Amino acid sequence: MIRPKKTLLAGLIASASLLGAASVHAEAPAMTDAEKETAKQIYFERCAGCHGVLRKGATGKNLEPHWAKTDASGAKTEGGTLQLGTKRLENIIAYGTEGGMVNYDDILTEQEINLMARYIQQTPDVPPEFSLQDMKDSWKLIVPVSERPKKQLNKVNLKNVFAITLRDAGKLALVDGDNHKIWKILDTGYAVHISRLSASGRYVYTVGRDGLTTIIDMWFEEPTTVATVRLGSDARSVDVSKFKGYEDKYLIGGTYWPPQYSIMDGETLEPIKIVSTRGQTVDGEYHPEPRVASIVASLQKPEWVVNVKETGQILLVDYTDLKNLKTTTIESAKFLHDGGWDASGRYFMVAANASNKVAAVDTKTGKLAALVDTAKIPHPGRGANFVHKQFGPVWATGHLGDEVVSLISTASDKSEHAKFKQHNWKVVQELKMPGAGNLFVKTHPKSKHFWADAPMNPEREVAESVYVFNLDDLSKPPTRLNVAKDSGLPESKAIRRAVQPEYNEAGDEVWISLWGGKTDQSAIVIYDDKTLKLKRVITDPAVVTPTGKFNVYNTMHDVY
Repeated sequence: MIRPKKTLLAGLIASASLLGAASVHAEAPAMTDAEKETAKQIYFERCAGCHGVLRKGATGKNLEPHWAKTDASGAKTEGGTLQLGTKRLENIIAYGTEGGMVNYDDILTEQEINLMARYIQQTPDVPPEFSLQDMKDSWKLIVPVSERPKKQLNKVNLKNVFAITLRDAGKLALVDGDNHKIWKILDTGYAVHISRLSASGRYVYTVGRDGLTTIIDMWFEEPTTVATVRLGSDARSVDVSKFKGYEDKYLIGGTYWPPQYSIMDGETLEPIKIVSTRGQTVDGEYHPEPRVASIVASLQKPEWVVNVKETGQILLVDYTDLKNLKTTTIESAKFLHDGGWDASGRYFMVAANASNKVAAVDTKTGKLAALVDTAKIPHPGRGANFVHKQFGPVWATGHLGDEVVSLISTASDKSEHAKFKQHNWKVVQELKMPGAGNLFVKTHPKSKHFWADAPMNPEREVAESVYVFNLDDLSKPPTRLNVAKDSGLPESKAIRRAVQPEYNEAGDEVWISLWGGKTDQSAIVIYDDKTLKLKRVITDPAVVTPTGKFNVYNTMHDVY
């Protein structure tokens, strides 16, 4: 979780209806009803993604008032937020911890920090469920398929459009990558987590953390939202069906709450089916909140790869017959998060971040190819692929909790790569970073550079910069580019974090989000990939808290 900004999600979620009534633990500090409602909202926006709605932890620590666990030797450990107490919790919230939690002292007021320290000592609320009927009630078909354009009505090069999340504004900016100008800003769900593209490249699908999913049609003269639906009260992932004959027929969406995935019509978002993911973990324990993290569409078979965070189960969901749904369940490791394809498109690489592992799924055989031990808390985004001079094809991930980038040897069917087989599914090299806190890595088949950010690092100069490795000589330290300085924006009290390098269609530019606060000007900073020189800065009052960027062509074809 990147350092949040002090903004509330007004109007997007009714706290009482979606987050449930508060329940106070007998030993917990006193709170008024008004304080509980305010704290619920802040917790949803800023904490639930890492710690869970029920506070059982995943990427973040367990935040239940009392917890107990038994290790492999039978030793029992107990803890909880009540044991830590209000003062210590205030310090943790204010100053952060190692391994990914940033400080909130310049984001929340002292009163809000105290409020949250008391709130997480209460018994967690259990939110209401979200049924198929609830989805149908939320569904809005704004422009029927029959009324949409039969051809592209604008002259924009859609392949080089960037879909950029404006997190705290609850909007998406579509930017023309050819002329570096904002094409259109559209309302979406709050804090869009990803944008996915239709197989045709016509539609942009977004999913917000509030569960709202939208389809944006780029064939209109100006991009137009043509349908919306709500998946639940907290969501992270969507993808279309991509196998030949099923292109864009269906859309799948995964939610953090309720823990389930939903299947919809790919062009209208009409709800079709909901499937719960509650069940046993790979350790054989029942978990009430196994959240759906990343979802991708396989090109090997008519299946989606659905990664269930808390259980460590990877589901291959066959969408050829939704009435008689067939699912293959693959055991991997807790806690599954995000990932991307290897260069062959056969193996999906997904981080089990709290287990310090990466799982490789063979989507051709429908089996786990490997579990690879990595450094602390891998967080690859989609990862990055290139051919290493010594170890052949590798896929890379950075880490939230360690100051390295791990390079993992991947399998290949190409005869020229046979000599590297002995290295497959091993970390073959670690690239030294200036500190922990990496979220995204990126390269491109036409590039000699490998880019890594470090927005979760507590040091300003590290978090505001990106680091560029030379693929011709990975023994050299990376070049540091101070994105905040290059932006030309005045320095702010809060750190402006440089987030998610993304290449353009041609592979000769790299776009970086410079994420400031809602009251601080933010920017998109563009570099020439060959020279590493500043090329352009896109800034505008409408560019509020930009985070994830998804180039249409690269997202369609999994170029990273």
